[in-house]
Amino acid sequence: METTHWIVDKQGITHEHYPQIEEAARLIRKGEVIAFPTETVYGLGGQVQMDKAVQKIFTAKGRPSDNPLIVHIADRKDVDHLAQSVPNYAEALMDSFWPGPLTIIVPKQEGVLSELVTAGLHTVAIRMPDHPVALALIKEAGVPVAAPSANRSGKPSPTTAAHVLDDLSGRIAGVLDGGDTGVGLESTVVDCTGPHPIILRPGGITQTDMEAVVGKVKIGGALQNEKDVPKSPGMKYTHYAPEAPLYLIEGTHSFIQEQIDELRAEGKKVGVMATEESEHFYVADRIISCGRRHDIESVAKHLYGALRSFNVSSLDVILAETFPSEGVGVAIMNRLEKAAGHRWIKEVD
Repeated sequence: METTHWIVDKQGITHEHYPQIEEAARLIRKGEVIAFPTETVYGLGGQVQMDKAVQKIFTAKGRPSDNPLIVHIADRKDVDHLAQSVPNYAEALMDSFWPGPLTIIVPKQEGVLSELVTAGLHTVAIRMPDHPVALALIKEAGVPVAAPSANRSGKPSPTTAAHVLDDLSGRIAGVLDGGDTGVGLESTVVDCTGPHPIILRPGGITQTDMEAVVGKVKIGGALQNEKDVPKSPGMKYTHYAPEAPLYLIEGTHSFIQEQIDELRAEGKKVGVMATEESEHFYVADRIISCGRRHDIESVAKHLYGALRSFNVSSLDVILAETFPSEGVGVAIMNRLEKAAGHRWIKEVD
C-alpha cells in the first residue's frame, strides 16, 4: 500500500488545505485509516462504525484487539449520540478542558459503534482534540473517528509525521502532516462511570487541574488480573520502549556515571537520557536531552522524540533519569516506567 503524505499548516486551515483534508476524510469514510496530528501525539484514525476500518487500525499497529480505542469528535453534540448517560461532573470536565487532552469514559449507546472500538465493553472513551487539523478532518469526515497513537505497538508514540512514516509507511492510506505536536504525551483518561472521576491514565490534564473543577478525583488504572479487559489504552502492555533495554536510574550524578562506567567496562554501549541541566555530567556512548528539568512541560513534549532518537545508535542499554511524580511528572513517570518494563537502578543511601 502506498502511504500518501499531505502537508498542511497547523497555524490555520485555509482553503488551500481543504483538498488534502477532503481526500483524507473521503478515505476515512471509505474505510481506510489516516494518521493525523493532535495536540498530544499523532493519532491513527478510522471510522467508528465500520469493523473493517477498526480492524485495519489494529493490523497497522500490530496491536492486540482487547485494548479499547478512543473516539475523537469535533462537536460536543456527538457525546449525546455516543453516550448512554453522562454525569454532571463529566459535563463540568468537558466544559473546562475540551477541546483538549482529556478523555472521558462513560456508558455507551448500544448499537452505535463497532464492538472492536470498545473491545466489547459497555463503555466508550471520548475526547475532543485541540488541534485545527484534527478537528477539520473529523468535521469533513462527518463521523467520529477512533484513533489510538499512530505508531507500531510498543514503540514510543509519534510526535511528528516523520515518526509515523518510520513506523507505518506502506501500512496505512495516508498521513496529514501538521508539524510537531504540542503536549507530547497522550491525553489524560478519566473513568466517569462512578460517583467520582477516576484517572486511569495520567496525561497533560492533572489531578490537581480536575479537582479545581469537580472536587475529589481518584487515581486508579492498575489491572487486577492479566486476563482483564482494560477500560483505557495504556493499561496493560509494555509501551513507549526504544529498541535497546531501558532502565530508570535514580541517584547522584556520580552514582549514575559509576553505573555507566561499569556497563562500558563490560563492553556495552551505553546511552543516557538526561536533561539540559545534567547532560554535561555524564560520559557515555550517546547522551540525549529530553528537555529542561525546571520546565517539566518541555520534558513531556520531547520525551518520545528522545526515546526514538536512541534507535539510530547501536546501543546495548539505555539509562534514563527520573522525575518527581507530581503534576505532569506523574504522566512522564507513567510512560517511562512502561518503557522500562518497571526496571530500576537505585542508589542505596
